[in-house]
Amino acid sequence: VQLQASGGGLVQPGGSLRLSCAASGSIFRISNMGWYRQAPGRKRELVADIPSGGSTKYADSVKGRFTISRDNAKNMVYLRMSSLKPEDTAIYFCYAYVWSYGSSLEGHDYWGQGTQVTVSS
Repeated sequence: VQLQASGGGLVQPGGSLRLSCAASGSIFRISNMGWYRQAPGRKRELVADIPSGGSTKYADSVKGRFTISRDNAKNMVYLRMSSLKPEDTAIYFCYAYVWSYGSSLEGHDYWGQGTQVTVSS
């Protein structure tokens, strides 16, 4: 299973970006999907999480500005980021908890490679 993230870049404060992440490989189903971020000198932090059913979860710092969504048919997760601030600058990592058949049905966490988001004038 692989996760491929895209959509990062340089944006001015107040601007918007949409991140995308595609999961591929031997996938039976995906439970939670979401995004973490890591800024220089800081710990990786949860940005947003979306289960296969149920309520989404957001970091307090992004509530009202970021929206997470997913397309189960395409095994994709998205992060729409609006009203971006310089403190949103970080590498953004997508993740997914994927169930696959080996000798039996097993679940594992998978991570994308990260995409840089820079908010600066």
